[in-house]
Amino acid sequence: MSSFKITSRTRSGSIPVSLDHLGLEAAERARRFHASFPMYAETPLACLDALASRLGVSKIFVKDESYRFGLNAFKVLGGSFAMGNWIAERLGVPIDELSFDRIVSPETKAALGDLTFVSATDGNHGRGVAWTAARLGQKSVIYMPKGSAAERLANIRAEGADASITEFNYDDAVRLANRHAEERGWVMVQDTAWEGYEDIPNWIMQGYTTLAYEAWRQLEGVKPTHLFLQAGVGSFAASAQGFFASVYGAERPVTVIVEPNAADCVFRTARAADGKMHPVTGDMDTIMAGLACGEPATVAWKVLDACADHFLSVPDYAAAQGMRILGNPVGDDPRVISGESGAAGLGAASEILRDEALADMKRKIGLDENSVILFVNTEGDTDRENYRRIVWDGLHSRGEAATC
Repeated sequence: MSSFKITSRTRSGSIPVSLDHLGLEAAERARRFHASFPMYAETPLACLDALASRLGVSKIFVKDESYRFGLNAFKVLGGSFAMGNWIAERLGVPIDELSFDRIVSPETKAALGDLTFVSATDGNHGRGVAWTAARLGQKSVIYMPKGSAAERLANIRAEGADASITEFNYDDAVRLANRHAEERGWVMVQDTAWEGYEDIPNWIMQGYTTLAYEAWRQLEGVKPTHLFLQAGVGSFAASAQGFFASVYGAERPVTVIVEPNAADCVFRTARAADGKMHPVTGDMDTIMAGLACGEPATVAWKVLDACADHFLSVPDYAAAQGMRILGNPVGDDPRVISGESGAAGLGAASEILRDEALADMKRKIGLDENSVILFVNTEGDTDRENYRRIVWDGLHSRGEAATC
């Protein structure tokens, strides 16, 4: 039976890993790169005061990435920055000198020749890679795991990619992409990391710091007490966690990592606490397609292991509840359209705050009337048919036990 499960860490005063690659200077560098794109604009930070009052906390903020570059998701931040860094190395120039205009120039194209970028994705990451490759005048090949939404496939193909849905789960699709990259001389752009493949995953994480940096500025000095960050392989969560931990140090917000029960590889790795990765295998049947990843990224786990406070494994109905709450605002709160993965953090927090069966988790996490919580809506309705099915028809029964 699926359930709410938590494993927690005792925070130490110091942070035992370097966060320089995710700190303020690195984030400013990533933002400058993204700001050189003519379609760049900060995504909004929604302040949900009426919802906060209803849930019994002080403040709720949602960074809404559904507006990012017209792609309805945040993933393009990581893929584009990684591709920019790879090209900068190929050209022998610092990334600071590689603006959008220079990267798409005929001179750069001539210097690079014909390239093919390859990736595996449930939808959002692959669309970002395809979008960037198209603007570079280069090719992209995207592999999707079985069960991927037809709309997400169509969106990737619309960016000019050679995209297909495979018969593999996400992690095996990654292995397929990597094998073809090695055999055919393609450039692999993936946030999953392993020994010998860490530069691009690190650049992807650095690219994600643009959204954390924007949110930090938009908060205008208000310090979150809590961050709820959803995890697939963990790269996004580690990026946001690393940025805020670098900025605030020992006074960093309490960070809660949220995953679906069916794909909780980070939770399992944290719970085991034995220095080994604990993957999830099989089909990983969850509505949170963007989080259906079975193996933590090594570079991301180093940050989460050092900095995160709580790891949650949650049932699908929590994400569905988050989608409905955000899409049907309380009072004068702004409406936020959030897909299944984007709503996971807020949905989990709303259940913990409202369900008496989860009162022990609420106390353990330290949620109360003084809490200021920051969430990130990482995607909008990237699968509109499924979005409507969930918010109209189902996945709203609890009836599941909490497990600490």
